[in-house]
This record gives sequence, C-alpha cells and structure tokens, in this order.
Amino acid sequence: MGANTTRKVKAFFFEKKKQKTFAHSLAGIRELISTDPALAAPHVENLARRGNTDAQLCWARMLLDGTGVSPDPAAASRWFMTAARSGDADAMNMVGRCHENGWGVPANPAEAAHWYRRAADRGETWALYNLGHLYLNGLGVEKDLDAAFTCYNAAATAGHPRAMNLLAICHEHGWGTPPNPALAAEWYRRSAEAGYVRGQFNHATLLLATGALTEATTWLRRAASGGNAAVTHRAQMLLDQLAAMPAAQTGS
Repeated sequence: MGANTTRKVKAFFFEKKKQKTFAHSLAGIRELISTDPALAAPHVENLARRGNTDAQLCWARMLLDGTGVSPDPAAASRWFMTAARSGDADAMNMVGRCHENGWGVPANPAEAAHWYRRAADRGETWALYNLGHLYLNGLGVEKDLDAAFTCYNAAATAGHPRAMNLLAICHEHGWGTPPNPALAAEWYRRSAEAGYVRGQFNHATLLLATGALTEATTWLRRAASGGNAAVTHRAQMLLDQLAAMPAAQTGS
C-alpha cells in the first residue's frame, strides 16, 4: 500500500471516529453545525431522541430556522415543548415565542405569557424581556406599564442589552416609573456599549441633543453598520445631516 493510499485510509477512519464522537458530544456537534449543519443534523436528532435536553433545544432551533434540515416549525414547537417539560428555562421561553408568533402552533399571546412567566421565574432574561413586551402592548395580558417596567428592569439589571434600551425608554417617557432623563441616558449608554444597535442610535440622539456631535457621530456610525435596516436608514440620515453642517458647527 502506497504512502498516499495509507494517508487516505487513515483520514477515512479518523473522520468516521470523529463523527462517532460527535454523535455523543453536544460540544462536538455544535462545532460541526458551524461547518456542516446537514452532517450534524442526524447526530443532534439522535441525542435529542435519547433525552438530552440541550440537544432537544438545539434540534428545535435547527428545525425552526432550517439549519441543515428543511424548516419545520410544527416539529420545532414540539421539541421546544419536550425540552421545556424537563424544566429548561430557555426552552420555556421558546415555547412562549412559538405561541406569541404562531410558529408551528396557533398564535396565542395568553399562552405565550404563561410560558414567559415560567421561564422568567427561573431567571431567563429573554423571557423577562418578552413578557415585558406583552405587558407594554396588552397582548395576552392586561396592559400594565408597571409590570412592563419591572420586567425590563430585571432583565436589564441582569445584563440584557435590548432590555437596557427598553428600560431607558421607560425612564425617558415615564412608562411604569416617574420620568428620569438621567437614568434614561445612563441605560441608553449601557445598551449602546453592550452592542445593541437601537441602544446605540438612541444614545447617539441624546448626545446630539446635548451638542456632543463628535461622540454622537461615532455612535451613529456604529448603529448604521449594525445590520438593522430601519436603524441604518435613520442613522445614515442623521450622519448625512451632520456631514452637511459647516465644520465650525460640528467641531471639526
């Protein structure tokens, strides 16, 4: 057997051994998902069917997003429910998302609120954020700005960047709490620094209002490059306006 053939045989058996390891290691599977999701899919499903909660949640997300498999929201919602029954807070939140958005099940915001509460009780920050939206808009629950503020505050304090932005809005407009411009500015800044594009845009607009044009421009550029089309459009409009201002006004 030539050296080249020997290398090919060794590579073949190494790949088979690696695939077998992946079939028993969720960490290995996640690595494989990033490079070949279709190859990873049967291993994820196998682990999910063997009762691995993390794999069940991973498999549900793959089915929901069509990652390595054909999208199947109905199957995704069932797997989220399976994982949720084991007490997984992330899965409970996703069951809520399915009910809120009608992913694989009829849209039912009241049922979504139920699952968000269960996940929030376990400290799941996404669930707190999502439940806050339901209270803010009166979807599936009675509209309650105080409850919305409480949810956003809990999620933001735990480090959720989007909740930080909503908490800032609450402080700015007096939703569920007395208006407090200083706290609004603080939470917009924290959301911006955490990388949330809407927080970056809102932080920039407050900086513009105070005349801090150079710093505002920096944050507008970050917001414009953040991948959110609506925010990009608004941020670019402000950047164009700043660019059209005389240099003396912008401090350039």
